[in-house]
Amino acid sequence: MREFFKHIKFVWRYASGQKLRLFFYLFSGIFNIGFSVVSPLIGAQMVLNLTNNKIDQFFMTGLIILGINIVTDTIVTIRSIMYQKIVKNLFVNIQLSVGSEILKLNNKTLEEKGSGVFIQRISGDTKNISSIFTDINTYLNRIITNLGFLVTMFVISKIYFLFAMVAFLIRILIERIRINTYNEKNKVFKKHYDELTGFTGEIVRGAEDIKMLNGETSFITELRNRFSSLNNESYNMEKTNIIYNHIRFMWSDIAMFFRIFLVGILIKKNLLTIPYGLVLYNMGATYNTLANNITNLHERIVNFNLSASRVFDIFNNKEFEKEIFGNKHIDKVNGDFEFKDVIFKYEKTKVLNNLSFKVNANETVAFVGKSGAGKTTIFNLLCKMYDNYKGTITIDGIDIKELDRESIRGNITIVSQNPYIFNMSIKDNLRLVKQDLTDKEMRNACKMACLDDYIMGLPDKYNTIVGEGGVTLSGGQKQRLAIARAFVQKTEIILFDEATSALDNETQTQIQKAIDNLQKDYTILIIAHRLSTIKNADRILFIDDGKVIAEGKHEQLLKKCKEYKHLYENEITKIDKK
Repeated sequence: MREFFKHIKFVWRYASGQKLRLFFYLFSGIFNIGFSVVSPLIGAQMVLNLTNNKIDQFFMTGLIILGINIVTDTIVTIRSIMYQKIVKNLFVNIQLSVGSEILKLNNKTLEEKGSGVFIQRISGDTKNISSIFTDINTYLNRIITNLGFLVTMFVISKIYFLFAMVAFLIRILIERIRINTYNEKNKVFKKHYDELTGFTGEIVRGAEDIKMLNGETSFITELRNRFSSLNNESYNMEKTNIIYNHIRFMWSDIAMFFRIFLVGILIKKNLLTIPYGLVLYNMGATYNTLANNITNLHERIVNFNLSASRVFDIFNNKEFEKEIFGNKHIDKVNGDFEFKDVIFKYEKTKVLNNLSFKVNANETVAFVGKSGAGKTTIFNLLCKMYDNYKGTITIDGIDIKELDRESIRGNITIVSQNPYIFNMSIKDNLRLVKQDLTDKEMRNACKMACLDDYIMGLPDKYNTIVGEGGVTLSGGQKQRLAIARAFVQKTEIILFDEATSALDNETQTQIQKAIDNLQKDYTILIIAHRLSTIKNADRILFIDDGKVIAEGKHEQLLKKCKEYKHLYENEITKIDKK
């Protein structure tokens, strides 16, 4: 129970604005409890009035029951409305909080865990958590009502009450064994479900590549195996329920026989009148209902704890490590930054090897080198996507480990080689980086990115939905939209990571001019596979084996760096062949 109360305390934080409704929901149930306990006794009185030929009192008792039922139904309706408001708002609050925490996780955690783990927790588990207060209240109300019936049994016949308690304890024992067995299987099921969710997401996102690789058969086979594994776990769970339900039903049938037998004996021995015998018989399954409600409450708490622990793990920073930022804040950086003896490894592979260089504010610097030399890693470390490196990285002379998130991410824009375009309109994709973006600013940015003419030719223009990952756009159009986002954001430091690789020569030339127009006003870093696009850079750093082996302008590197000259000559040869 300690774990349960810890999780309840955690969820209670998200009941902001719902606490008044929640208190009304909790306490309004007390009226229903009272009415539920009194109703059987009134019903018994009706039987007595009828058997004693007291018809007037019989009608009066019927009116009382009608009044009680009308009040009870009204309260139930109001509580149902309250239930929907409470659960829906709690659900949204918890989902937003979990979503926010997921965005705080470091890249290593996101890569290792996979998307399926987080999709299930942000959807299924949060939904299971959000109704805990109302569900517990419902079950407790039912349990208290059942206890009231048991008190009535005790008053009418202590012998029958004793029998009911024995039947109740046996039923609870059966349910306890079932729940413990089911819960262990449920943990395994959820793990398999997370894996399947992640895999199906990858199939949808990578459908185009799967088709191009002619890998449909392999992926369907793997999907079938995973579905089969999940179904086996589901079958094992349901089999457990079926077996124990059979045992429960058998015991209920046996107990019902003894209940009938006991009532008959008590009436025969004049220890019970016929009207009260009918009341006891009608209330006879109360111990069974009480067992059901206690079992359901226990099962609900177990499921809540399982879901809450899965969500709570995202918050507690043990299994899911968060990004760590400092406390220093810079409203607007100048744009100077420096790498000093930086060493970085992906797993056991060293990518950066005592890398050192400095970039001055408003300088345009290009990074070139073979694939895997560490160029993109430099950008990722500067944006603090990873912090498990050795050495020092500074912005305006301040170690980035001391800066807060906004000082880093709010002053750096990165345009990657494979930008992610969200399943929303073109306009909304641009407003992600600037919520108060005007139509004029939006169109100017797209004109600079050579995208405005294409957009204006679409039926819905800037309101066109581009699909998940920008599926309706070509590779070049996605890059141009990402470049337009960078032009909208216009931070002091702009990073272009192979940002024009999917563009044709004419479009690339136009965008290159737009980028050139930003020079001298912004610190611009460029990773480019086409060396012809970085001839105008203030400096070019040649990266090899995770360190700078040469730097200078284009003409200087052609003379003093044979590796750079080799890359450039290969590029010229390829152009000539075309």
